[in-house]
Amino acid sequence: MKFRCRGRVLDLERAAVMGVLNVTPDSFSDGGRFTDSAGAVAHGLGMVAAGAAIVDVGGESSRPGAEPVSVEEELARVLGVIAALSERSDVLISVDTRKPEVARLAVQAGAVIVNDTAGEASHPAMDQIVAETGAGIVAMHSRGTPETMTSLTHYGDVVEEVGSYLQARAERLERLGLERDSILFDPGFGFAKDGGQSLTLLRRLSEIAALGYPLLVGTSRKSFIGSALHVGLEERLEGTLATFAWAVAEGARVVRGHDVAPILRTVRMTEAIMHSR
Repeated sequence: MKFRCRGRVLDLERAAVMGVLNVTPDSFSDGGRFTDSAGAVAHGLGMVAAGAAIVDVGGESSRPGAEPVSVEEELARVLGVIAALSERSDVLISVDTRKPEVARLAVQAGAVIVNDTAGEASHPAMDQIVAETGAGIVAMHSRGTPETMTSLTHYGDVVEEVGSYLQARAERLERLGLERDSILFDPGFGFAKDGGQSLTLLRRLSEIAALGYPLLVGTSRKSFIGSALHVGLEERLEGTLATFAWAVAEGARVVRGHDVAPILRTVRMTEAIMHSR
């Protein structure tokens, strides 16, 4: 399985790690740590050295309850970092955004993947921009906005409804000319899902993988891990690694997280078990 984005090809025979680079003051886990460009670029390069195949740069927090920022502010946070990373590394760069304007300019600056976190609220222009630029896309499921998503967790069957949305989104993208292997599916753990729903999505992840698109899982340090283990934010590494081991065994091809080195070791050990004879 391969993932194609703006002429680049990521081989997904082995699962890849997407490193999280939040250049925001208020992200739930690392907000405020990398708000200056030099520090953000250094951290991004550190993740590349640790084995990240993709670095995901985000300039607006998508955590539940986060307030939106203007297009201008988001661009000011991400464009310089994306440009510097693209100049200093050949890593695939993703932009984490809900805004089509940010996506377009981020691709011009060097991003090759658009990680669209808007989900069901995604602007129609986003798909058009991805198709026009040849970028790859992470089609994520969510509902509402960060300010409203916690009130939008009512599902009949969360796995069926998430899968149906992702399939419909992929069909729309393909009608615009995007190739099937330029689309990653992300079920959106914690985005308009409560803790039980996130665990159910993980347990039945193979049903999403069976849709036939490369699957991305982003569970790193999420609150449902803290709830399951009764631990705070700084004690969620082991729980995060367990979710990634399970996800890879169930068909995930990309895992998105903060702690690249231990995540990569966990993924490779999981694959060693899976492929042993």
